[in-house]
Amino acid sequence: MEEGVKEKLRQQIRSYLLRLASQSDAEHPAWNQELIRKGSGNRWNYIDGCMISGMLRFSELIREEGLFDFSERFVSHFISEGGEIPSYRREEYRLDDLNPGRNLFLLFERTGKEKYREALRLLRGQLETQPRTEEGSFWHKKIYQEQVWLDGIYMALPFYLEYELRFHPGDFSGLYDIVSQLRIVKKRMREEESGLYVHGYDASRKAFWADPESGRSPNVWLRAIGWFALALSDLLGLMKVFSDFQAEKEELSGMLRELIESLMPWQDPWSGCFYQLPKLPELKGNYIESSGSALISAAVLKAVRLSFLPEKYRSFGESIFSGIYDNFFSCDEGGELRLKNICLVAGLGGKERRDGSVRYYLSEAVVENDAKGIGPFLLAGSELLS
Repeated sequence: MEEGVKEKLRQQIRSYLLRLASQSDAEHPAWNQELIRKGSGNRWNYIDGCMISGMLRFSELIREEGLFDFSERFVSHFISEGGEIPSYRREEYRLDDLNPGRNLFLLFERTGKEKYREALRLLRGQLETQPRTEEGSFWHKKIYQEQVWLDGIYMALPFYLEYELRFHPGDFSGLYDIVSQLRIVKKRMREEESGLYVHGYDASRKAFWADPESGRSPNVWLRAIGWFALALSDLLGLMKVFSDFQAEKEELSGMLRELIESLMPWQDPWSGCFYQLPKLPELKGNYIESSGSALISAAVLKAVRLSFLPEKYRSFGESIFSGIYDNFFSCDEGGELRLKNICLVAGLGGKERRDGSVRYYLSEAVVENDAKGIGPFLLAGSELLS
């Protein structure tokens, strides 16, 4: 991407974020489309966490203190002066709830407010008693017994490792635990033929959506792949501070490289992006999905910047971002920028009886300006502009 285009992108994203911030407060975030549709009150959640992560990353890049100040006010709203998070429910054991905790590291570092340190301690405490499968993987949530989802790898493991590095230096048991859990994911959730990973795995083989022999869910979902890819890049970024642990770093970077190489044949030649169901590009009703594409772009560009992927992969990461920027980030009739083609939500099981089928993944709403797309777009854009 040429420097002139990069400067245009930088200014466009800045304008876009300032507008979204001006339309939002902690109880009414303009980017949380699930909350808007439900019309309910807001709570501590990963959707806002993804948005604030992207906003903080971009604000640091362009040194826009107004965006940092907004982000700090937004997060602070949910945390008492004593570090409690009233809307957080530890007993639900939701890995999703750990993701917004990642923003607290920077907020504590920049502001020195002890309440952020205490909130980090509170969230880290969840992992002490988080239910696990017999092999040692965290359950995705208490209500999803024995289930491992790729989403949860991103939501929990980078938070877990960063906490250990900052507050338990010299104790590497957490790092070994994380690497072990990633090995289980590869063993249980990677398709040997395609090299891609399915969305979920049920160690008990009892879930109605799980294959009775393998425990796997039936399909590869793009955003789940994206969450997993960016989790690997983020973990490698945290591990870079170590001069040792070379074998573990090589193992994780190899895992990421294999995944990216397995994705490359499925890149859409027209848009540069990927389909909601990446292995079924010809399927009627399947569509190019921007959030998962952005996550993959961010993962690749970050890993290249940190030298965990060879330089030759940079053009691949940039081509994905350019595809999103050219095709799905555009002005509406009123001149306001919007990010389109975002799958609102997808999961497995629950009262909706989500079965992981092709029909299911194509039935979920497609929206615009949702944080699950904006946050990854900001992370990918920040890597490209770094």
